[in-house]
Amino acid sequence: MDAGMSSPEKQDKDNLVGINKKQLGVCGWILFSLSLLLMIITFPISIWMCLKIIKEYERAVVFRLGRIQADKAKGPGLILVLPCIDVFVKVDLRTVTCNIPPQEILTRDSVTTQVDGVVYYRIYSAVSAVANVNDVHQATFLLAQTTLRNVLGTQTLSQILAGREEIAHSIQTLLDDATELWGIRVARVEIKDVRIPVQLQRSMAAEAEATREARARVLAAEGEMNASKSLKSASMVLTESPIALQLRYLQTLTTVATEKNSTIVFPLPMNILEGIGGISYDNNHKKVNDRA
Repeated sequence: MDAGMSSPEKQDKDNLVGINKKQLGVCGWILFSLSLLLMIITFPISIWMCLKIIKEYERAVVFRLGRIQADKAKGPGLILVLPCIDVFVKVDLRTVTCNIPPQEILTRDSVTTQVDGVVYYRIYSAVSAVANVNDVHQATFLLAQTTLRNVLGTQTLSQILAGREEIAHSIQTLLDDATELWGIRVARVEIKDVRIPVQLQRSMAAEAEATREARARVLAAEGEMNASKSLKSASMVLTESPIALQLRYLQTLTTVATEKNSTIVFPLPMNILEGIGGISYDNNHKKVNDRA
């Protein structure tokens, strides 16, 4: 990758991360020799001061006479730091959790909301994190706040509530691109809570309740329509077989009787009543004729 890069671009990249390819110079070599001589004279006491232990999750960026010693941080394990001319900075490579406090945001549809979130990131280049920014964690924290406000300010309230995954992914992409020169890699962004005013919550709840009631009425009407169609089909079947109607009638009486009711009211078929009425009318008519 470096082979295809032109010399001005490569020089700008080296200056960006604080690496200077120039040699120490005459004075630098003199100071280096004196420091090495001092370490040899005070040996073995100096060895305990010059040897530093770097943990597995740490890296050390060594400055020699104010210049970064190499383009790659040292560690883990033991490193040698020369007295008087070497200074080192430890950098933690573990994932850092950054809690974004609630941000008051005006959405695109003019609704004021408060949104908070969390950002997970880690340092992948210790040299860039030390040389390119004063406080990499504070810079990432402030950038996460402004990015959250800028992204959510272009969305409506419904889009924020429904598309948290997409919004979090876009914030992660923007943060990752902006912090690449700082040696930061953003692992994940999550939107924790979206707070809206109480009055707006009530109006949204009333709207949702009205929508549910309308849907329930539509479902009830559809159910009645389906029930009427089923009853119509059943009546057409029963009219074809009067015995089936009598059996259904007896089955209904059996079902009612098993519920231990004290009173059972059951209808009588109209043809029975008409038959009884016709017999009584014929008997009365015969009696009147006999008297005559």
